[in-house]
Amino acid sequence: MSSTRPADTATALSHHRMAVAAAFAVQGLLFISLTTRLPRFQDKWDLSELFVSGLLLMVVLLAGAGSALSELAATRRGSATALRVGFVLQALGLAAVAGAPQRGVFVGGLAVYGLGLGVVDAASNMQAVAVEHRYGRTILPSFHGAWTAGGIVATLVTIAVTRVGLLAGLLPLCVVALLLLAAPLLPASADEPVSTSAPGLDVPWRRILLLGAAMVLFYMVDTAATTWGPVFLKSVHAAPDWLLPLATLPYLVASLATRLAGDGAVARLGAVRLLRVGAVVACAALAVIVFSPTWWVAVLGFTFLGGSVAVIAPLSFSAAAVVAGGGLDPEARRERVDAVIARFNQFNYVGGLLGAVLTGVVGSESLRPGFAVPMVLILAILPLAGAFRTEGTTRPTRPTRRTRPT
Repeated sequence: MSSTRPADTATALSHHRMAVAAAFAVQGLLFISLTTRLPRFQDKWDLSELFVSGLLLMVVLLAGAGSALSELAATRRGSATALRVGFVLQALGLAAVAGAPQRGVFVGGLAVYGLGLGVVDAASNMQAVAVEHRYGRTILPSFHGAWTAGGIVATLVTIAVTRVGLLAGLLPLCVVALLLLAAPLLPASADEPVSTSAPGLDVPWRRILLLGAAMVLFYMVDTAATTWGPVFLKSVHAAPDWLLPLATLPYLVASLATRLAGDGAVARLGAVRLLRVGAVVACAALAVIVFSPTWWVAVLGFTFLGGSVAVIAPLSFSAAAVVAGGGLDPEARRERVDAVIARFNQFNYVGGLLGAVLTGVVGSESLRPGFAVPMVLILAILPLAGAFRTEGTTRPTRPTRRTRPT
């Protein structure tokens, strides 16, 4: 005699997928809402590019710590609980940033936000690869596309409320983050984990390190574009305030288009070819930005940049999950993959350091040389793309329904 496990029915799986996509979308909404207002925070607190670089360094380091904490929380309570805690931290931090009466409170709010950022980054990707495993095919690009869609909404809202105060513009977003607490995320009980020592056994770290290096390069480019893009238009081209989010908006729109098409593009072209072509286009797009004579040429460069690199991160997470979970039975797989994804997510913040901090430091006098750094380094994707071949690695077939003895 058997009974159906509700977490594995087609309807429940669809609900889990939508909930995880919503988590990605809200994460993008919060992050881009913050970065597109960076020039306003600079003016409000009289912050130099070097001081901003220091703040970004703090956020990145705390996000790395949050990602590590997410692994511990997921082991004990499941990634769904970790994800909800992360959104609470982000909401509290963003509220403090928006309503800070003095610089110290502003910095403290950023610190809390950064910790929540890391928790949500890791836990949302744990949830995403678990859902992808149940589908038995690549769907990570669509989840990351949801992040991009949230960022697009954030950019449009930022443009629409340019004259609205920071508190009025950001506080409603904190409420949106808290609404995610009720989302039907994939519960820890959907898989029965093995002992907590299992995730550390026989993980092919050399292959995962190569995939991580590719993700570092993506986040180097992505963070440079989303964090310093608006500042670039202001400091290099003296663009008016209402135009500053245009550095981010076309970048995100092009990223969304690429990610939505990414699932099918991988099936048709293969990940290796897709990544190599994207690296060459990204280098050319960054060259357009570095040598742009006017703001609209720079915006064109940001647009092509977004379209060229957007699939690197989701394909990195997807390949890392396949490598980490290959050969394991379903009962053992999720705990192993959750642990690997939490650690793999640290590459995100190494890329953030290069993109946010190094770009700002090198570009402290002018952001043109700051953007020349990712222009050169992105070409390292060409040799790294070979690590994304997954032929011979076991992928599950899409389940329809699972039963267990009663």
